[in-house]
Amino acid sequence: MTNGALRLAIDIGGTFTDTVLLAGEDHILASTKTLTTHDNPADGALLGAARVMEESGRALSEVTGFIHGTTLATNALIERRGAKVATITTEGFRDILEIAYERRYSQYDIDLEKPDLLVPRDRALTVRERLSAEGEVLIPLEEDIADLLTALDTADVDAVAICLLHAYANDTHERRLRELLQDARPHLAVSISSEVSPEAREFDRLCTTVANVYIQPLMGQYLERFQAAFTAQGVQCPILMMTAGGGMCTIETAARLPIRLVESGPAGGAILAARIAAQAGLDEVLSFDMGGTTAKLCLIDNARPQTARQFEIARAARFIKGSGMPVRIPVIEMIEIGAGGGSIAGVDRLGRLTVGPRSAGSEPGPVAFGRGGDDPTVSDSDIALGYIRPETFAEGHLQLDPEAARKVLLRDIGEPMGTDATGAADGVSRIVDESMASAGRMHAVESGKDLGERTMIAFGGNGPLHATRVARAAGVSKVLIPPNPGVGSAVGFLFAPVSFEIVRSRYTLLDNIGEGVNALLNEMGGEARSVVELGAGGQEITLRRTAFMRYAGQGHEIEIDLPSHDITADDLTALTKAFEVEYGRQFSRPVPGMVIEILNWAVYASTPARPVADAPAAPPDRALTRETTAELTCDVDGAAKQAHVVARADLTPGDVVQGPALILEPQTTTLVSADFTARVDGLGNLMLTRQA
Repeated sequence: MTNGALRLAIDIGGTFTDTVLLAGEDHILASTKTLTTHDNPADGALLGAARVMEESGRALSEVTGFIHGTTLATNALIERRGAKVATITTEGFRDILEIAYERRYSQYDIDLEKPDLLVPRDRALTVRERLSAEGEVLIPLEEDIADLLTALDTADVDAVAICLLHAYANDTHERRLRELLQDARPHLAVSISSEVSPEAREFDRLCTTVANVYIQPLMGQYLERFQAAFTAQGVQCPILMMTAGGGMCTIETAARLPIRLVESGPAGGAILAARIAAQAGLDEVLSFDMGGTTAKLCLIDNARPQTARQFEIARAARFIKGSGMPVRIPVIEMIEIGAGGGSIAGVDRLGRLTVGPRSAGSEPGPVAFGRGGDDPTVSDSDIALGYIRPETFAEGHLQLDPEAARKVLLRDIGEPMGTDATGAADGVSRIVDESMASAGRMHAVESGKDLGERTMIAFGGNGPLHATRVARAAGVSKVLIPPNPGVGSAVGFLFAPVSFEIVRSRYTLLDNIGEGVNALLNEMGGEARSVVELGAGGQEITLRRTAFMRYAGQGHEIEIDLPSHDITADDLTALTKAFEVEYGRQFSRPVPGMVIEILNWAVYASTPARPVADAPAAPPDRALTRETTAELTCDVDGAAKQAHVVARADLTPGDVVQGPALILEPQTTTLVSADFTARVDGLGNLMLTRQA
């Protein structure tokens, strides 16, 4: 029996639920993929847990650490499956959602589709009160809320988002109003902006609060059922939730702030890619996570994923900023597109081949799955092209029907476009791969970076299958496929720290930092530490403090690290220098003599990162040949070719496989394109290098 603490990770995606059981620091005992059960996602998770426990010969009662991530919060917002919400703002500011940024995201589009911000104007209510930007009470809160209650009853709402002017500076009015509402209407879910997103910028703060309370009832019920289901099966340890920022929090914190769970699954993948980059000594990486519903790409430098403080949900126009609902929380920054194995392909009214963003998901799933699907998908195309082997797919738990895939591709795409089933499948494959490569290039350009010198780290159920094709289109020449790539995000959960970040607004000039700022940072540190302590299990907790600085009058800030001690006048020169260096890196040069101001402050509390072992040297290369071959359609020239078929379990460090080849493992397949060579390094990673 393998010794060491037993930890379980479950990632519920749109199509598959991934489960990983790990012993000690990094020994994976078992992993599996099960179809996501959308009516009750816990059912698919329980099935996955039962499989890994049976395979490892262990019991759920032995698990000492349990981490869970889910797309349920994201999907509820995208699919608009949340509560009926009303907003309460300061009198005179009813139309914050309607006014938004006072601009159109596409100036010349006469049929512009505005973002759906969940709350129509007739459910936008106000209350008489007013605070100054410094938090001083100008007009006391009117505590007679009879008219407000009548309006809420008439609107028949389930939830209320409270966002009063300048509440980030003084939360007294918001907390008192919540008390009054909960006393009078206990059934209402209530979120206040000073807890959800205590930052300046009223529109973003209100949108984040609305999104949080919109999914709060749904997520609260789901988390309660999930915890009860696993407790009944013998789990005794706390269940921790993966957050969008790449850390973990308790179920209680997640139920109160479910907006922090948006994109929690993809965040685990970025954590895994960052750890692999550190092990392999890679400074510049592109993380590529392709599942059954979406593909996610993230830039990673010096083993740290790129982060952001804002992102948009459910954009009305794909890739266009400003067309979605802005959410202001700490998040690992990545671009996500509707391109997964279940993405549906078709021909539009202009005769053009299209792929996504609609997905067949797990119910009914691709046509070849034989579960009632009737639309051609990316997975159907991969099966028709010979890239997916029916005999090894999904650990043998799903029987594939390649002929059904070819028939639907011919019917819906081949015949309308005058080609055969193979031509239709090849077209679908090329469209989806170029879409993902284009998204990666755009994301890099927006970040002022280049993909050419980066190594792509690919994982997810479909990532290794499409990695070489996407890399070629994106101009990337090196691809790394880690061990257990099919359940990569769930593996990443197991290496994430228990952490929580708090960001608050308090305007000041850098030269005028006083004791009030130090008191604020100490208060934030205590609050963040108290959240982390609930799930830290006695581990040491470290604090990282940052300030968001800008030149006076600018609209965007740069994050600068602060010293761990109280800030004094002796620190100002070093902070000024740090800001100017970072400003110069981003914008070519600093601006001497400008006044520097600070808008936001952040404190990040975390348990220590798990240690990264040094990578062992790989033995000399040895060419590997196998008699087993299979016919597939070459992705380089479209011709039918014989490809080597190799089980990844048979490969050892130093083995070299020349493409075209299929490297099979229980939960995914790696396609080594004809212009790539695969080599196994000392860590067991597959390093795919494109030949000139």
